[in-house]
Amino acid sequence: MTIGSDTRRTGRRLDAEPAGFADLFLPKLITVLREGYGLEGLRADTMAGLTVAIVALPLSMAIAIASGATPAQGLTTAIIGGFLVSALGGSRFQIGGPAGAFIVLVAATVQMHGMDGLILATLLSGFMLMGVGLLRLGSFIKFVPYPVTVGFTAGIAIIILASQIRPLLGLELTGTEPGPLAEKIPVLIDGLPNLDSTTIGIGLAAVAVILGLRRFLPRWPGMLIAVAGLAAASWTLGWEVETIGSVYGGIPNGLPLPSLPAVSIDKIIDVLPSAVSFTLLGSIESLLSAVVADGMTGRRHRSNCELVAQGAANIGSSLFGGICVTGTIARTATNVRAGARGPVAGMLHSVILLLVMMAAAPLFAAIPLAALAGVLVVVAWNMVERQAIATLLTASRGDAAVLLITFGLTVFRDLTEAIVVGFALGSVLFIHRMARTTVVDARAVPLVAEDQADGAFGDRAPYDADAKTDPEVVVFRISGAFFFGAAASIGAVLDRIGDGYSRLVIDFAAVPFIDSTAAHTIEGLAHKARRTGVQVILTGAAPGVRRDLEAHGVLPPLVTFADRIEDAGSVAGR
Repeated sequence: MTIGSDTRRTGRRLDAEPAGFADLFLPKLITVLREGYGLEGLRADTMAGLTVAIVALPLSMAIAIASGATPAQGLTTAIIGGFLVSALGGSRFQIGGPAGAFIVLVAATVQMHGMDGLILATLLSGFMLMGVGLLRLGSFIKFVPYPVTVGFTAGIAIIILASQIRPLLGLELTGTEPGPLAEKIPVLIDGLPNLDSTTIGIGLAAVAVILGLRRFLPRWPGMLIAVAGLAAASWTLGWEVETIGSVYGGIPNGLPLPSLPAVSIDKIIDVLPSAVSFTLLGSIESLLSAVVADGMTGRRHRSNCELVAQGAANIGSSLFGGICVTGTIARTATNVRAGARGPVAGMLHSVILLLVMMAAAPLFAAIPLAALAGVLVVVAWNMVERQAIATLLTASRGDAAVLLITFGLTVFRDLTEAIVVGFALGSVLFIHRMARTTVVDARAVPLVAEDQADGAFGDRAPYDADAKTDPEVVVFRISGAFFFGAAASIGAVLDRIGDGYSRLVIDFAAVPFIDSTAAHTIEGLAHKARRTGVQVILTGAAPGVRRDLEAHGVLPPLVTFADRIEDAGSVAGR
C-alpha cells in the first residue's frame, strides 16, 4: 500500500488514523468539507459520480437478478446504500452497492428464507457491522490471509459463472435450478438440448462488446453500451427472449416507501447464520476495497468508521427493500480513476442513479436478461486473480494448500465455512513459520571471574569473548518471538541441562515479545533448576518481556535478572 507524502500542519501523515473517539468515527465527508470544498472539487466529483453511475447501472441490476432479487432491488441498494456509504464512511473514495461477492450468499438466503428473510438478515447484518465498527474491530478484519481472499474470490467467480449458464444459453429447465454447484451441473446438462440460439448470440455479443471496448476504447462505458445496444436491438427486431419486462414486469420509476420487515424471534434465529455471513464478508470486502483506494491515492481510510457506515447502509437498504451493501472494488477504482476528490462523488453517483430510475424506468423493460448475464460473465472473469493464483501455487506449499482448500470449500461447501477454515489454516501456517524463526543457541560462554585492573567494572565480572570458558556455566541465547508455537521446542532444548553446571544463563536480548505459554515454560524450567541446585540468570529482557515473565511468577529468588549478558558473571551467586 502506498503511503502519501503530504502532511498537515500537525505533522501527521496524510489522512492518518486519529486517536480520539470522535475523530476515529468522523466521516471523511466532514474531513473534506473542513479542508475546504469549492466549485472545482464539485465539478470533479460530478464527473466522477456520473462515470461511476454509468458503470453501476447495469451492474446493480445484473447482480440483483443473479442473487434471486429483482433489478429494482439492485438499483435501490445502489441508491440508498451507496449514498450512506459515501456520506458516513471512513474512505474518501469508497463506492457502495450490491457486489458480486454476495451473489452466492444472497441467493442461498432467498432460497432458504424467502425475500422477507433476506431483508431481515440484511437489517441484522447492518446492526452487526455497526457493532464491529464501534468496538474498533476493523483492524482485525485486515488480518485475513491473502491466500484466503484470493481463494474465496476465485470460488465465488466460478459460482457466479455457473449461475449465468442458464440465462446465457436460454435453457429451459424442467424444475427449479439448484443452488449448489454439484447439483446444478447435472440439471444444466439435461437442459442443453433446449438451447436458444438468439439468447446465446445476445450473451456472446454482450461479452464481445464489453471486452472489445475495454481493449480498444477503454474510456468508453462498455457495460452500459452493450446492455443499451442489445436492448435497442431486441426491441427493434422483436427478438423473443427473456427481458426484464417479461420476467419482472419492468422497474418502478421511484423508490418504495421505507418499512420494517416482518420480525419475530423464530425468524431472527432462522436468518441469524446468514446475517453473520453477510457481516463477515461485508467487513472483508468493504475494507479490502478501501485499502485498494488507499493504494491508488496515497490516502488512509478509517476502518472502524467505514464499518459503521457499511452497517448504516445495510440498515437503510433493508428498510427500502434492498439487498446487502458493501464496498465495491471495481466501482471504487473507477471512481478514483475518474478524478474524484472526495465522498461527494459517491453521493452524486447515487443521486444520478435515482434520477435515471425516475426518468427512464420504462426503457429498462426491454433489456434482455442474456445481456445482463454477459455482464456478469465478464465480472466473474475479472474477479479471478490469475497472476496471484499462479504466484501462490508456486511460492510455497503452505500458501497453495490454503488457497486450494478455501477455493474448494467455497465452490462445493459454504462461503462462510471456507473463510473460517482458510483463516484457521492460514493462522496455523503463520504460527508454524514463526516458530521456525525462533531459535535457541546453546553454548558455553566465558564469564570471567577476575576484575579489570583499572576498576572500570567495579565488582562486576565482564563478559569477554576471548576469555577462558567457565565449565560450570551454560548459556542459552533465544532469538525471535518466544510464543506458544515455539515454546515446546525451546522448552525441550532448555530441559537438557547437563550435569556439572552450576549456572544457567538465558539471554532474552533478541526476543521481541513473549506470551503466557512461553513464560510458563521458563517458570517450569526455573523450578526444575532450583531443585537441582542450578542458578538461573535471565539477561537482556526488554521491559515488556520482563513484565510478562514476572506476571507469571518468574521472580527473584527463583531467578536472577541482569540487564546484559555481560553482567551475568557479576550477579552470579546472589
